[in-house]
Amino acid sequence: MDTLTRMRTFVEVVDAGGFSAAARKMGRSKALISKYVKELEDELGARLMNRTTRRLSLTELGQAYYRDAGEILQRVDDLQDMVRDRHGEPTGLLRVACPRTFGDGMLGRAMMEFAVAHPAIKLDLRLDDRFVDLVDEGFDCAVRITEMQDSSLIARKLLDYRFVIAARNDIIAEHGRPEHPNDLSDLPCIIDSNLRSRFSWRFNVDGAKHTVQVRGRVEVNSPMAVRLAILSGLGFGSVPYVMVRDDVAAGTVDLVLEPFESVGAGVYVVYPHRRHLSAKVRSFVDFMVDWTAKADMNNCDGR
Repeated sequence: MDTLTRMRTFVEVVDAGGFSAAARKMGRSKALISKYVKELEDELGARLMNRTTRRLSLTELGQAYYRDAGEILQRVDDLQDMVRDRHGEPTGLLRVACPRTFGDGMLGRAMMEFAVAHPAIKLDLRLDDRFVDLVDEGFDCAVRITEMQDSSLIARKLLDYRFVIAARNDIIAEHGRPEHPNDLSDLPCIIDSNLRSRFSWRFNVDGAKHTVQVRGRVEVNSPMAVRLAILSGLGFGSVPYVMVRDDVAAGTVDLVLEPFESVGAGVYVVYPHRRHLSAKVRSFVDFMVDWTAKADMNNCDGR
């Protein structure tokens, strides 16, 4: 049994949170998985894991080995992808993170079309509204709604995106219609904890970025929940226009501060800097860029 196989098995056990879960994922017996990890520890002459019947934890050496082993295996996988890239279609596991706002809609359909077009790729799509860490959580790439200020990532823009400030009509009548972004600091606001600056809302005032500190008694972690809070009369919410477009059309919700809407937000597909970009990631990024360029995006950005 070679060292790379033992190393990969160890990493899979840690990622899965246990031997049984890793065995199911790898399609091997729990006894064999345990044997590989034990052989790796014997080969290294060090204990990497503390095992009990209830939980598994890493030793200090195990934590360091897990971190470096993951980087080594990624380099090996990248090297194999580089070779395969010259001899056939992209293949392997592709892990993608995407907000539910898009994964359940148009871009989710695009990803399914990508999976159909590339049968040799195993697509693992995780829909989550939180801001995932691509490297630490082992994702190949992600779709993000952002102004793309993170220089540690490479980004390809898919489309522009519009954020609006919305509230129910009776709430606007009760508190008064804000005429300037600063007015929001004295109004009840709905906080989306997924946003990096959840208490600092950004606007465009006289062509310059302007930040307003907001507060409110309701905090959620989903734009869908922001919409529900708006419809419940709990305050003013910063939300993608697509989420409230039908409510605005029905006259239930109204938009405020439209002349001050922040510009520059967009939907991007992002991936970490790497010396070699694997064929599976490159094919996915190119597919998404091409798909959004051809599709009718009016249903996404709301403009």
